[in-house]
This record gives sequence, C-alpha cells and structure tokens, in this order.
Amino acid sequence: MNITIEKNEKYNVIKVNEEKLTSAIAPDLKAQILFLHTQDYKSTIIDMSNVQYCDSSGLSAILVGNRLCREANLSFILAGVQDHVRKLITISQLDNVLSSTPTLREAIDFIFMEEVEKQVNKER
Repeated sequence: MNITIEKNEKYNVIKVNEEKLTSAIAPDLKAQILFLHTQDYKSTIIDMSNVQYCDSSGLSAILVGNRLCREANLSFILAGVQDHVRKLITISQLDNVLSSTPTLREAIDFIFMEEVEKQVNKER
C-alpha cells in the first residue's frame, strides 16, 4: 500500500510509501487525512522520508491536513522532507505555513513539546 497509518495515544503518523506524491497518490492521502481527522481527533505527522518528488496535488492534500489540524488547535508536522519537496514548499511560500522536522523522532518530540506548552498556557 502506498500509505500506511500508525495510531498513537497523542498523534497519528501517516507515512507516504512512494517516491512521488502526485495526482496518483494525493487523493488517497487526502482521504486518509480526512478519515483520521473525523474518526481519531489527534495531531498528525506526515512522514515524507520516502518522497523525492511532490506536485501541486500532493501539496494540496498536505495543506488540507494542515488546515484541519490548525482549525482544531492540533499539530500538523511534515517529517523527513527531502530537498526537492522542501524547495517546492519554499517556492510556493508555504515554508512559514507548514511545520517540518528533519526526522520522525523530532516530529514526535515537537508534538509533545506543544502539548506541554498548551498545558502551561491553560494554567496561566
């Protein structure tokens, strides 16, 4: 399967198991994001470590996930973004919109750090 899902207590990881995130894969990614968001309301990590190329339809699916999580005050992080995809994100001027980390481990740590921040802000 080109997309796998790992559910955890605080977050879900959606791993794209293809080198190209194009119109052939993007609808599946978007469907998985929407399904998880409605069924399992948690922060989301998209593991992009296998993705060497992304087109506008792939970027669009990512932006849907980002918007859904932001509206729900949840984290949405891209992990393991490769150079070509990073350049597309920068050229599209989305590098200030999308959060990314070099590794999946760092994305998980990022989510836990944000949880701590939210707790501290609640207690103020």
